[in-house]
Amino acid sequence: MNIEQFYPLFLKSDKVTIDSRKVGKNDIFFAFSGDNFNAAIFAEKAADDGALAVIVEQKEFENKDKNIFYFPSTLEFLQQLAIHHRNQLKIPVIGLTGSNGKTTTKEIIHAVLSEQFNVQYTYGNLNNHIGVPLTILSIKAEHEMAVIEMGANHQKEIELLCTISQPDFGYITNFGKAHLEGFGGFEGVIKGKSELYDYLKSHHHTIVVNDNDSVQTEKTKNYTPKISFGKENSDYQFGLLSEDHFVGMEYQGTKAVSKLTGAYNFTNLCAAASLGLHFGISFEKIKHAVENYTPTNMRSQVVKKEERTLVLDTYNANPSSMTASLHNFATFEGRKTIIIGDMLELGEESEKEHQSILKLALELAFDQIITVGKYFKSVNPSALSFDNTAELIEYLKQNTIHSENILLKGSRGIALEKSIEFI
Repeated sequence: MNIEQFYPLFLKSDKVTIDSRKVGKNDIFFAFSGDNFNAAIFAEKAADDGALAVIVEQKEFENKDKNIFYFPSTLEFLQQLAIHHRNQLKIPVIGLTGSNGKTTTKEIIHAVLSEQFNVQYTYGNLNNHIGVPLTILSIKAEHEMAVIEMGANHQKEIELLCTISQPDFGYITNFGKAHLEGFGGFEGVIKGKSELYDYLKSHHHTIVVNDNDSVQTEKTKNYTPKISFGKENSDYQFGLLSEDHFVGMEYQGTKAVSKLTGAYNFTNLCAAASLGLHFGISFEKIKHAVENYTPTNMRSQVVKKEERTLVLDTYNANPSSMTASLHNFATFEGRKTIIIGDMLELGEESEKEHQSILKLALELAFDQIITVGKYFKSVNPSALSFDNTAELIEYLKQNTIHSENILLKGSRGIALEKSIEFI
């Protein structure tokens, strides 16, 4: 069974899944295996439950009578099928990556473009070597555009994801101190993320550029085609707005205020608006999209709990995003408590970066500083330093935080959101 032979079967399917629990009638199930699991044991059941086809990577599980097909690598077959499907698509595909703000930017771009087009986009955080192919394979005939988020923590990852998604437009949100261990330092981050630029340049496709970002402007200097925003000579200029800690934008006299906190989200709004304007969407419609987008994914999310304001930013953290979050939170009126969790995957820079963030937090004079995780604990002598979120929860059960404003910010592995119900 090769890709060309299999493709007509894929076109008849409803969806592609790698989760045996989510296989429905007329679905295609890719049975992945690893050191501690083998989804191929569910192949027969998936077929009996109505799966249109199943791909397994162990020959003994093959049963062509039930459309259970063997291929040496389910991952390779998934990626090749996605590439073949992408080659048939005639719609604009927008790819984006960056150290901070990828998912929020993707969500806003989707909201803006959906004002006028049927847009498919990366669901949740499915932005890796498995998630990107799944997103590509979810694009149906009725879709008019696609927005693909690409994540990476080492070199050549973005290059691979570009080969699969083949973006016509691309945007890098920023270059920050994220995944320093895997990329080999900050210069490695720039090189790795810029693989999106390399792909777009080699195919003469359009780059979206924030002209206020010196790395972006240097990397795209004298390149066309591109869509730019941020300065007087850019294609689009937007004014920064802030109302009750919510960030907004002004374009040609019209204001749009989002439900996102933090001025660091301004460029995310600008990128989405620039793409919208490029594709002929009026700013009135863009305003509608921006004002009606409600973050629910623990990214720059503001939640009211009784008389207190909680800022939830617990999906990810690195020195760049942590610094921006602390500076933004410092502008809130009233007493302020920060609960900050470890920033992971920093390698040799970890101790220095955690010390730097703790120093910044002290300089900003928050009323209460609580840290969670072994890295922060190693540099924080305070009694309000906990090894993990479970210890934090035990503290919160016995102690009330009296501040009107509370920030929760940490890496995904710290799972600070588990403490919310005890605040």
